[in-house]
Amino acid sequence: QVQLVESGGGLVQTGGSLRLSCAASGRTFSSYAVGWFRQAPGKEREFVSAISRSGANTYAADSVKGRFTISRDNAKNTVYLQMNSLKPEDTALYYCAATGALSQTMVKVTARDYDYWGQGTQVTVSS
Repeated sequence: QVQLVESGGGLVQTGGSLRLSCAASGRTFSSYAVGWFRQAPGKEREFVSAISRSGANTYAADSVKGRFTISRDNAKNTVYLQMNSLKPEDTALYYCAATGALSQTMVKVTARDYDYWGQGTQVTVSS
């Protein structure tokens, strides 16, 4: 079991940047692949980006490719999501999620593949 806490959300204007953090408890963080998801009011939760256990492999949704970068520091038990060139359509509650069921190199893009979830951090982009 792992506990996840997101932080770093806020209110920014179009074109601005934010860096989200996902801090995990425990001493086996490197055993978990981590993904970021977001959910806007009235919409389903959607995949944003994911990173493998080692950090070597990453994947991002087409809507954020070239703008968002996921990374991890296993020594600090933290995964980051650097968000640049933000758009109003990026406004959502952002969640990090973890799964220990994957190999060293695999990532998943479906919410049902993740076992542990944080409480979410709000990102609002004004136009």
